[in-house]
Amino acid sequence: MSDEREPAVASSVRGNAFVVTVGGDIDGDSAPRLVEELAAGLLAGTPRTVVDLSDTTFADSAILHALLEAQQAHRADGLLLVLAGPFGESVERLFDVTGTAGYFVLAENVFTAMEVPRAVTDR
Repeated sequence: MSDEREPAVASSVRGNAFVVTVGGDIDGDSAPRLVEELAAGLLAGTPRTVVDLSDTTFADSAILHALLEAQQAHRADGLLLVLAGPFGESVERLFDVTGTAGYFVLAENVFTAMEVPRAVTDR
């Protein structure tokens, strides 16, 4: 077996945020679970959804597509979506190659993502 890590997507409510934790290798096969959790963030009744990508070891266009759609849906509903690191090499590369980092609100870690002021998203 390779050293790939099994994908794991989980969620919980922490304070004023719906937190989606994404770990392991996320690709086209495992992205639907992420899409489900991101959609649950819209219905959670919290003003923000934080996506913890700090334990994501592989990310491809499937995860990017899910995040872009979630960002659009959150903005349309007046909610904040924050991506939390620290980001691994695969996630950093995905944002760099696609030029999409500027489309998201990025935070160094989950703690700072919970504190990102609302005004940051008014761009």
